[in-house]
Amino acid sequence: MSLAAPRSTPTRDLRTKGLSTNSVGLLASVVLGVSSIAPVYALTATLGPTVTEVGLQMPAVFLAGFLPMLLVAYAYRELNRVAPDCGTSFTWTTKAFNPYVGWLCGWGALLATIIVLSNLAGVAVSFFYLLLGELTGSESVAALGDDRLVNVLTCVAFVALATWITYRGVEVTKRVQYVLVGFQLVVLAVFAVTALVKAGSAPGSIPFEASWLDPTAITSFSAFTAGLSLSIFIYWGWDTCLTVNEETAGSARTPGRAALLTMVVIIVTYLGVAIAVQMYAGVGGEGTGLGNPETEDNVFAALAGPVMGPGLAFLLFLAVVASSASSLQTTFLPPTRTLLAMATYGAVPKRLADVHPRYLTPSTATLVAGVGTAVFYVGMTLISENVLIDTIYALGLMICFYYGLTGYACVWYFRRELRRSARDLVFKGVLPLAGALMLTAVFVQTAVDTLDPAYGSGSSVLGIGSVFVIGIGLLLLGAVLMVAWRARHPEFFRGETLRTDTPSLVFDE
Repeated sequence: MSLAAPRSTPTRDLRTKGLSTNSVGLLASVVLGVSSIAPVYALTATLGPTVTEVGLQMPAVFLAGFLPMLLVAYAYRELNRVAPDCGTSFTWTTKAFNPYVGWLCGWGALLATIIVLSNLAGVAVSFFYLLLGELTGSESVAALGDDRLVNVLTCVAFVALATWITYRGVEVTKRVQYVLVGFQLVVLAVFAVTALVKAGSAPGSIPFEASWLDPTAITSFSAFTAGLSLSIFIYWGWDTCLTVNEETAGSARTPGRAALLTMVVIIVTYLGVAIAVQMYAGVGGEGTGLGNPETEDNVFAALAGPVMGPGLAFLLFLAVVASSASSLQTTFLPPTRTLLAMATYGAVPKRLADVHPRYLTPSTATLVAGVGTAVFYVGMTLISENVLIDTIYALGLMICFYYGLTGYACVWYFRRELRRSARDLVFKGVLPLAGALMLTAVFVQTAVDTLDPAYGSGSSVLGIGSVFVIGIGLLLLGAVLMVAWRARHPEFFRGETLRTDTPSLVFDE
């Protein structure tokens, strides 16, 4: 049975979500995807931890992390062709399996975005004050980001601003993103080229070796999966292209193409920067070395001056702020659209399905996502000073969970079509299944490893690693909330609101 109504007889469900249609083209969709990934932010937050895990094989791990993301992107593309629904993973896994799997998949996607939004806001705050310190020449101003009260208040202000822009609609969002994404990619390219030119003369610099691209040189499987978890994190966000599918011109095909194009842009950028930085700084544990524990959570802050010089270092600080701010804005799109879809089908309170009559955005869902992000960041900051590192590791668990489920959903839904042609077998079966299996392996190994308090920042809760508590604990909380919601509103779980044959709400080629 088809996921969507036949294309020859398009039908609009009476519960049409009310989002703005044909507002996003192919270029805008790619820009939104790149913005959500936030390449400058992702690199400064993960270059150090990845080197700590795998050493010189950092570029190899970046390549290895790209593979499952690419394979799962084919699952998203194939499912989007027949059911372009802004609920994406939630909607598709519900249709393919059952409401319980779908609800938990949607919960995992929501958790991932809330966690990364809090990290984005935190990094934006740190670099905002570093930038002000660079411009004013004041070390006390640069250090304001380390003051807990100032950090929290500024972070909440950044989240409020991003929430407001997202509330105003996708048209405003995409216009802002053209400027922010273009700027950060240009600065990142200048930084990488400058690092390559200076490599060889800088302290700790090392020559390039082809073995850096060989993942088999990593002897420990635990180290490999830890590095892979971080690598998967830096690619996360491309599915924003799919969450705005109901607002995209050519909603059945354009989002899938945009996701694949986004992945190509990102892998080229990451490999170029990773190799350039490793050649310039090396992997030593002192000074500007990427293995220095004092700078691992903020590599660009340590390298901006030495690489770009005192006159241009502020550009890299500004690029990180732009990257974090732009991603903070666009990363609001997936959770708000997921909540909108879940509310439309009765999986969460109906109030979350409200759409602003003027801006045509999920108004209540956007406000809830903003408040949830601020509360999560404030809470984690008060609990642990190492919140950025631990939540990034925990984020890898969330990503593997819901991306993996989406890959399996593609294979299971199209299982009767896999023998029709070689194309169907490869793109609807083999590739999504391979990606899902890879992500499952990373999820299981990472979950086991994170039980150790030494994993991540080294903090623990009752003797259990804080990364495990954050990651697995929040997933289990979702199961509890699901059971509680089912007790009061069982319609969704009885299959009365969303079934395999529920028609797609959008039929725009």
